[in-house]
Amino acid sequence: MSRIGKKPIPMPKGVTYTVEGSNVTVKGPKGTVTNHLPKGVSLEQKDGELIINRESDQFAAVHGLTRALVANAVKGVTDGWTRQLDIVGIGYRAEIKAKNIVVFTLGYSHPIEYPLPTGVTAAIDPKQTAITLSGIDRQQIGQVAAEMRGLRKPDPYKQKGIRYQGEKLKKKVGKTGAK
Repeated sequence: MSRIGKKPIPMPKGVTYTVEGSNVTVKGPKGTVTNHLPKGVSLEQKDGELIINRESDQFAAVHGLTRALVANAVKGVTDGWTRQLDIVGIGYRAEIKAKNIVVFTLGYSHPIEYPLPTGVTAAIDPKQTAITLSGIDRQQIGQVAAEMRGLRKPDPYKQKGIRYQGEKLKKKVGKTGAK
């Protein structure tokens, strides 16, 4: 029994959805998001809320997933999604070059240029040690944040690197017994 799948999705004013074949498109004030709609799952709007229905218990595995994806799309087109990254380390920084290229200085012998995909915007704080990614597609924002973090993962010994804001790291002790 899917508890998540039975939860209705509140539909704010100005947000509409259309189902075309196996895709559901959610349109709102910030843009449009398209997601795959698995077979055996249907959408129905009642009293300003969107309800996800499944044909039988055979499709229980995708019932909650579909509801979560559609709810993320609704929130994305109304409020948008953000993800924040912190850059920790002496001399580590980021800056925006042109309109959609983020240049990282992460202790390598060369700067790293990361082109932002369409639909994702980046803002860097004045100290150049924090990046805020924003957009309407939650999966795309998470993927870009993961790729940026992968440029210099946090070091468990010195705690340097790119990390998600609020991420807790377990610090490892270095060599003991060195004289």
